[in-house]
Amino acid sequence: MESLNPKAEENSGFNEEQLGVVVVPAMKLEVVETGSFVKDEEPTVGIKTDDEANSLKMAKKSKHAHAPVNWKAMWDGIAGMRAEKSAAVDAQGCETFNDMTLDPPVRRFHVLVACMLSSQTKDPVTAAAMGRLRAHGLTVESMLAIKQADLAAMLRPVGFFNNKAKYIQQTCATLQSSYQSDIPSTYEGLVALPGVGPKMATLTMSWICVDIHVHRIANRLGWAKTWAKGGKSQDPEKTRKELEDWLPREHWHEINVLLVGFGQQLCTPLRPKC
Repeated sequence: MESLNPKAEENSGFNEEQLGVVVVPAMKLEVVETGSFVKDEEPTVGIKTDDEANSLKMAKKSKHAHAPVNWKAMWDGIAGMRAEKSAAVDAQGCETFNDMTLDPPVRRFHVLVACMLSSQTKDPVTAAAMGRLRAHGLTVESMLAIKQADLAAMLRPVGFFNNKAKYIQQTCATLQSSYQSDIPSTYEGLVALPGVGPKMATLTMSWICVDIHVHRIANRLGWAKTWAKGGKSQDPEKTRKELEDWLPREHWHEINVLLVGFGQQLCTPLRPKC
């Protein structure tokens, strides 16, 4: 996922060069028949489902929000265009590291690490680094045992690999001392970890995660009105909050992969095919 560097993640701003275009009118999408999404055994990627209620305030919807007209028809149209699931995010996105064969704390940790690596990094590069980490042995304990310089070399060429090696080890120290080598079960706990900002936390929890693709496409569709004009910094957190206000909760875990893949292949920043 292309994003911000981990230190600046908490500010979560996108610049015009990253986004590539100014907002355009809502797209006209052909509505096609498409099957429903099949949820994993656990509705969240990285978080224990029994603890999801701990962060209900993040999931509350505005009583005054109104869903955009025809949003479901547009959603189904995009899902139809994405039926082959052939985008990079489908095979190499952070969600793909939710390996159900691993012990739950370990697989949750894998998803968190993938999210931390994904900032300012394309999916294939993140996936390659995760492959090297998994071959080495990716646990809280193994990440604390390795030298930081060796870990950084293993992460390279991930964006800001030196910083991310430091943040991973600092995060692992916190997980070991405070969470019994598991990850926090709340949004607040996740964003308190070194190098973990709002976007990484929401992606780990399978909530609405807004990256450059989701921000751009949500504004193109008219699902959000958060596009900053005049060269001002983009604020994806505003987009996330607007989407949370009206998008049904059962679609929160789907929207990131749906729109990221759409943005990678069709609704690109420049010369979009949407």
